[in-house]
Amino acid sequence: MADELRRRLGAGWYEPGERFLGTVDIAAEFQVSQSTAQKVVVALREEGRLYTVLGQGSFVVGE
Repeated sequence: MADELRRRLGAGWYEPGERFLGTVDIAAEFQVSQSTAQKVVVALREEGRLYTVLGQGSFVVGE
């Protein structure tokens, strides 16, 4: 799941500054729990691929 989302980010599926999938959407698409989806979002944020705005969601980091 994390590798697929990394691939999508690298392939330009999302524009810089665009809102990224929410944990509910990730959990539904990959059929995992929301807590697992949250761990993936945290990992992508720690890698510098996403940033989070409290109360608004996660967004794609520009180059």
